[in-house]
Amino acid sequence: MKTEGKPVPSKEKLEKLARAFEAAGVSAPVDFNNTKIAFEDKSDKELRKTYRLFKMMNNPTLVKIGSVLGMFGARYWLPFFETAVRNTIFWQFCGGTTLLDSQESIARLYKHGVFSVLDYGAEGKETEEDFNQTMVEIIRAIEFGSQNEAVPVVSVKMTGLARFDLLDRVSNTEELSPEEQEEYKNVLKRIDSICHNAASKGLSVFIDAEESWIQPAIDHLTNQMMERYNKERVVVYNTFQLYRTDRLQYLMNSYDDSRKKGYLLGAKLVRGAYMDKERERAAEKGYPSPIHPNKAATDHDYNLAIRFCIENYEHIALCNATHNSESNYLMASLIDEKKLPKDHPHLNFCQLYGMSDNITFNLAKAGYNVAKYVVYGPVRTVIPYLIRRTQENTSVTGDMSRELALVTTEMKRRGLLK
Repeated sequence: MKTEGKPVPSKEKLEKLARAFEAAGVSAPVDFNNTKIAFEDKSDKELRKTYRLFKMMNNPTLVKIGSVLGMFGARYWLPFFETAVRNTIFWQFCGGTTLLDSQESIARLYKHGVFSVLDYGAEGKETEEDFNQTMVEIIRAIEFGSQNEAVPVVSVKMTGLARFDLLDRVSNTEELSPEEQEEYKNVLKRIDSICHNAASKGLSVFIDAEESWIQPAIDHLTNQMMERYNKERVVVYNTFQLYRTDRLQYLMNSYDDSRKKGYLLGAKLVRGAYMDKERERAAEKGYPSPIHPNKAATDHDYNLAIRFCIENYEHIALCNATHNSESNYLMASLIDEKKLPKDHPHLNFCQLYGMSDNITFNLAKAGYNVAKYVVYGPVRTVIPYLIRRTQENTSVTGDMSRELALVTTEMKRRGLLK
């Protein structure tokens, strides 16, 4: 099915639409500017703490220095390092060091109608022992989720279960040695064990997208899992990075393939996280960049993907995993326009823990299915994740400026700032 002929609204058009709702005396689907709802879970003390952190993160120089110190501290485990990290960026962006430690964060979210996607923060592993340990931890998270209605999904990063170089070789259809063939079989066993446990426990699995040159292997493994487990309900979701020029078409092809083979498609939509790395590699190796030339082109494909999934929502379970207000408002508006159930299991929103609370909590208050990605793990283990959160969200991208502006607005509303 195609989406031509259905224009994607611009940010200005969405703002006009919101004003039109207001002028007509009709409630808009959701108001992302309501900071009272966005931060109602935070005490004055917690809000001040968040304000101070975002203010520091809005300074690229401080972020650069902090990133270097963070990696150094994690490597050499400096005195008081864990305490310092846990009381600052870890507190803001991670649920806890263990599943049990994360329980309070999960419960606080659920009190406001927000679900949790559990994401064990280990990455960059290289040994079979490490991969098996990660698998065990993910299965433990599934067991935890099966006893907690606030946790419907766990997240899996394939490079936490397999060597990067192996996925690279498979993606390039290189001939594998007997040892590598055995290694790849072990990867398949790990992901199958995770998906089997999720299926039997009533949970779902988000399989993350990664670099484009290893994505074919990830797609192949994920498609096998979807064909195997997505017969009655969507257990397995593939992730589609819409900053890539080919992913909108791949989403449509995946849908056609799922219909032919008789399974439901799980589609988690993201914009993407490896833009600089992708462009640098393409330039170095002399092939066209797989990334759209500008944000407008990415936004265009992303919003078309939302439309496509909602038009086919009976056969596609969508997770709109973005911090982009326009794309979230578009999906909420389409659900409202088509009079679809807000809590339909195939219509989901998701943001990272500690960010875009104005989107998450206002969607939840309006009755939509929305979750936070709750990363957890030992402080030393999640340091690379935390550094990415700070680097990707400095004032250069505008994300921290937006977050700081929202917190500032709420601080002023509460009379904590003049």
